[in-house]
Amino acid sequence: MAALKKGRNASATSKPWRSLALILIAIVALTGGMFASGHTTPRLGIDLAGGTSITLAAVPEAGQESAINKTNMDTAVSIMERRVNGLGVSEAEVQTQGDRNIIVNIPKGTNSKQAREQVGTTAKLYFRPVIATELAGGGAAPQPSATGEPSAAPSGDKATDGASQEATDGSSASADPSASATTQGRAVTDALKADESPSPTDKASPSPSATGGASDPDAKLQAEYAKLDCTKESVRATAGDGAKATQSTVACGQNSEGQWQKYVLGPAAVDGTDVDEADAVLNTTSGAGWTVTMKFTGEGSKKFADITGQLAQKQSPQNQFAIVLDGEVVSDPYVRQALTGGNAEISGNFNQQSAQELANMLSYGALPLTFREDSVTTVTAALGGEQLQAGLIAGAIGLALVILYLLFYYRGLSFIAIASLMVSAALTYVIMALLGPTIGFALNLPAVCGAIVAIGITADSFIVYFERVRDEIREGRSLRPSVERAWPRARRTILVSDFVSFLAAAVLFVVTVGKVQGFAFTLGLTTVLDVVVVFLFTKPLLTLMARRTFFASGHKWSGLDPKALGAKPPLRRTRRPSAPAQTKEA
Repeated sequence: MAALKKGRNASATSKPWRSLALILIAIVALTGGMFASGHTTPRLGIDLAGGTSITLAAVPEAGQESAINKTNMDTAVSIMERRVNGLGVSEAEVQTQGDRNIIVNIPKGTNSKQAREQVGTTAKLYFRPVIATELAGGGAAPQPSATGEPSAAPSGDKATDGASQEATDGSSASADPSASATTQGRAVTDALKADESPSPTDKASPSPSATGGASDPDAKLQAEYAKLDCTKESVRATAGDGAKATQSTVACGQNSEGQWQKYVLGPAAVDGTDVDEADAVLNTTSGAGWTVTMKFTGEGSKKFADITGQLAQKQSPQNQFAIVLDGEVVSDPYVRQALTGGNAEISGNFNQQSAQELANMLSYGALPLTFREDSVTTVTAALGGEQLQAGLIAGAIGLALVILYLLFYYRGLSFIAIASLMVSAALTYVIMALLGPTIGFALNLPAVCGAIVAIGITADSFIVYFERVRDEIREGRSLRPSVERAWPRARRTILVSDFVSFLAAAVLFVVTVGKVQGFAFTLGLTTVLDVVVVFLFTKPLLTLMARRTFFASGHKWSGLDPKALGAKPPLRRTRRPSAPAQTKEA
């Protein structure tokens, strides 16, 4: 067994080229991926490259000024941060300013339009029954086929989404593009008469007069619907303004072909706060593809069961409910049956991105406050190129001092340490460049500081190993066995030290936000790379150098001179004294 173990160790130490080849292949592959992606430099954060700054002002509902408080503002910040950073690790900053403003800073390079939509739509979320709908241009919406008819169904049942994928055509909407406003108004009136599914919370929703004519609220709704032009952004932004949850309203929504539809919607039947959670799920069991699953609270389950039970008995489009976020219809699925289980699934022509966006809206769309976009400004770098240059110069000075110390103290060994630092720097740079387009990582100034701090962590690992080797030489051993005997003890120390650093970085990343997360992320990444470099580059390279005469002979400039280290005389195996001869008694 001893012979077998010795042979295995000898084989492992005699082929350090394998480890060196592995890390070289990794560097070449990552570098090739970086150039193939077209992103050859890391993305910079808003403090280094500028970006977009959005100021949002909290607007309470009438008579609810007390809703603007620290708890609700903190909740709003948390929701906005999760929604914006849901686009990737974008290093966006979301923070309160004063007692009713929220500032959102989005770095340059992030999809600022999409991020603004994610932030700007953080308002009230409602489920409203659809009363009437048609294309914004005045024509009838395309009628879905029997096999393509969207629906909402209990989780696990096959269903498709009619939100943006398939528009709907109800008998209440005019099919004639040249229909007059009077005809449209009559259609809406008929739809309001036919609608018998008011919200459980609707105690005073408008209803037709006893004589069959429209009441004043209905007449106003008819007029709004007739003149609603959802193709105009200014009109879409104000559609349904002032309508309460207990009132019918008009709204706009966009289908999968990019066409805008206009809607007449009934009173809100379910609030966004009744949605416990929503997720984008790839449904491979039924072949539905990407779907959005919803789970309701206890009270929300009852409300949702009531409204879906009523809608399931009606004809298109009045068997639909609209998911309305900030006054815009983001989904309008059909209902085929009452959904009583507290769970629902929306499916259709979703891809992963569209399913995730709808799930995000359902999960984070409800807030106790509404927010008005006060200002949107493009800002220059907070620190600017001069500050970044000053920071990099400081890092270069620190690195130069470390190298000078290594040269002075370790001499020839220092070149192994310098080569290892260069490999670590190359891996860090390439990975950061790839993380920009991959997960949206943006390099800010604290992240740069984290990379500079990592220089000391990496150099510390080399020093631990070198000192273990020198200790073995002081004991009188030659270099090659010293390199191998020192490695197990040095490896254990390096792993413990790096684990502590990584744990601290992980905790810091979890419990902090904004720029501090950039520091923690970079520190954790470089700590992991330190282990990779020491195991796959530093140790194999030192094993190879130990075979060279310059190091093996203990040259005075090698850093391993036994005389300079105060080594003991070489260890020699002493022969055991022979047993005294026994005299044969006569």
